[in-house]
Amino acid sequence: MNSTSEPSSSDLQDFFQNYWDLIAGFLFAISAFAFHLSGHPYLTTLFAGLGIAAFSFTVSEIAEILADRLQEPYASFVLTFSAVAVEILLLFMIMLESSHGTHALETVKGGIISAVIVDMNVLLGIAVFIGGLRFKEQEHNEDTSSTYTTILLVASVALLVPSLLQYSKESEESLMTASYIIAFLLMIYYITIFIFQTKTHIHFFKATARSRIFRLRRKRFDKNEEEHEEDNYIFEKLPNVTNFFAIFGLIFIIGIIAEMFASEGMKIANEYGISPALAGLVIAIISVSPELFTAVKAAKSDQIQRVVNIAMGASTVSILLTVPILMLLAPFADIELSLDFNALQIGALILTVILAWKTTDNGETNYVEGISHLMFFLAYAVIAAFYH
Repeated sequence: MNSTSEPSSSDLQDFFQNYWDLIAGFLFAISAFAFHLSGHPYLTTLFAGLGIAAFSFTVSEIAEILADRLQEPYASFVLTFSAVAVEILLLFMIMLESSHGTHALETVKGGIISAVIVDMNVLLGIAVFIGGLRFKEQEHNEDTSSTYTTILLVASVALLVPSLLQYSKESEESLMTASYIIAFLLMIYYITIFIFQTKTHIHFFKATARSRIFRLRRKRFDKNEEEHEEDNYIFEKLPNVTNFFAIFGLIFIIGIIAEMFASEGMKIANEYGISPALAGLVIAIISVSPELFTAVKAAKSDQIQRVVNIAMGASTVSILLTVPILMLLAPFADIELSLDFNALQIGALILTVILAWKTTDNGETNYVEGISHLMFFLAYAVIAAFYH
């Protein structure tokens, strides 16, 4: 006779399938802490990075549950804000390391730009490529991409203002003043856009009728399988408020791990002369990786509208919210963070926006457009590795 109190192998398999990210996150975090205490910077950085990625994946999973309940445009807000919160934490912890040299501040600047480049080229590129292979062409609301690319282009030009001052005869004080003015303007711009997205022009960020009908047919076909996968997941059963607290708790844990990642990672970067642009790319990839899984999953279900909302929405928040928040936090840490980005960063940012505009302006995507974004990213990564 089988005892019902003993878990079966299938129950254990379901448990690990549901919570592998939490288990891995705690194991990586404990390992990173142990290596940090024993003085192993390489292993500390490696396991801290893996721990951040694992916990970020859980944050993304919970955010996706909330997103399904809230619907667009609020759905994408939850997904993008959860990822950007991790990004801000990582960049702030690295900024605190600036007392050991200017490399940390340059890495923060590289991380701000790299977040947009990774979102718009890696996340959007992979999702569009995979979705294009499966469905040949996918349709999204062209008003979404048109609005986001306009916003991103204006934000990129705004960041160019303090960057140009470094080539003038203006003093360092003028550069800082200009940086704070631009940060303030970006925040005002974001508030306006938030109202635009959630009040006056919600329809700009929702799927078109054609893609909605197609997804409803697929949803009916996959309904039983999806319900079976989600029934045993604890966060599916929790109310929205509890899930929001779960996200905040996980982000707090990520912040603790990020402190180890920043302190040891900056030592390694200084020791081996790793360029700030490349270090910024690594940070961006870690913070964006959970979103990538969500975007690929959405693309495979023909939810390309969600992919566009996530990629472009996260890029918008990365500039319009990350920059003002970091500029606000910097004085409390007695740090001067100016927005004088270099030519590579601003050039790559503007070209990324132009490429996204060209690949999404007609409201349809295919795998060639996806691979084009990936090619652009790889070209930038090569330059970033050698640019000092």
